Amino acid sequence: MCDTLVALSPATADGSVIFAKNSDRPAGEAQHVQYYPSAIYLRDAQLECIYITIPQARETHAVLLSQIDWMWGAEMGANDQGVIIGNEAVWTRAAMGPPALLGMDLLRLGLERGTTASASLDIITQLLETHGQGGACAENDDSFTYHNSFLIADRTEAWVLETAGKSWATERVRQSVRNISNGLTIRTNHDRRSTDLDIGPQTVDFADQFAEGGAAIPAGSRQEWGTKMLEQAQGSITTDTMAAILSDHESGICMHSASETTASMVSWLAPDGRQRHWMTNAPHPCQATFREVEFPQQVTRPQAAPAELNV
Repeated sequence: MCDTLVALSPATADGSVIFAKNSDRPAGEAQHVQYYPSAIYLRDAQLECIYITIPQARETHAVLLSQIDWMWGAEMGANDQGVIIGNEAVWTRAAMGPPALLGMDLLRLGLERGTTASASLDIITQLLETHGQGGACAENDDSFTYHNSFLIADRTEAWVLETAGKSWATERVRQSVRNISNGLTIRTNHDRRSTDLDIGPQTVDFADQFAEGGAAIPAGSRQEWGTKMLEQAQGSITTDTMAAILSDHESGICMHSASETTASMVSWLAPDGRQRHWMTNAPHPCQATFREVEFPQQVTRPQAAPAELNV
């Protein structure tokens, strides 16, 4: 399921940008913090994602990922440029395509290739239009498939990207807090969109057109609870505030069921470019310890292999 939240500088206690995410996955599925160094690749190199192979970028950024063990991609992570991304499952009226890129693949690709939040957004949408999204999102359940939304942030701005098949719309976050859960939330307020939506004189209502079950946010939903908790804390939000929201049971944001919160992440981005990240590396943020994870010093090398971090 998942919940992803961001607070921009007007809402935080110290003028930073603070990001947080719970990764809700099938109970018992393992997830670990992984570091992948930046790398330079040979021309015409190919990249094997979970289901398909695509052209590799010439250079990639170093990334910290909270990575599901069987996946190439990840549900949340950061790069050494100060970009952070979290994704959400969304169910839409658009048909599910054949196995292609998962949302988790798109997230990692956006981090490895993007230098800013806006650049990462463009990379994800270009890859989505080129290769599509599809394939089983659970290791032992071929029927568990979905489309994706993303919250993408850096130290200056944040974007929401929502998708339905190869269609997509984005919203630059202009309010001081924003959260996404498992539904489409972009209506006619999109700043960028796929070309198939540029038809006719009227602006397309993205959620109304694509949301399975309707565009309205259900009363009492995790989406509604997350918004309320962020708004109530505006002006004084810290990393502890975000960790507390991720650990909240009344809202259902901290999940204990057949789907459980298997890992959590809180990130802090300072105006001067400093970044700090805390990950649980274990289920249930109400019980697990948020441990700080840093980007190691590295020597850039081709075809870099992962290094699991001790957190």
